[in-house]
Amino acid sequence: MDVPKLQKIVIAALEDIKARDIEIINTTKLTSLFERIVVASADSTRQVKALARHVHDKVKEAGGEVIGVEGEDSGEWVLVDLGGIVVHVMQPAVRVHYNLEELWRGLPKKSKTGLAAAGLNKQ
Repeated sequence: MDVPKLQKIVIAALEDIKARDIEIINTTKLTSLFERIVVASADSTRQVKALARHVHDKVKEAGGEVIGVEGEDSGEWVLVDLGGIVVHVMQPAVRVHYNLEELWRGLPKKSKTGLAAAGLNKQ
């Protein structure tokens, strides 16, 4: 599945269960391992787990591949590896502590609304 289509599925799945502060970071200039990082916040361990599971299920339903899911036990930070996209669903305190957006600052980041206005993936 191509990355733009996969990204649309991921964002829709996150929005379905009310993820907050969704950020999409284009990493194509920094690594060949994946093309995007998606970071989203959730208010509780239950919501973190539900969001990650929903992303997993929606990608599978669309015929995409889920390479792995990490962190479901604690529910503070769950990573969903989709190959071209790595999704991080975190509780706000964990997100502030690890500050993934800052780590990947080398590239301009765009919110989901910024990508829509830009025609999705133009950077």
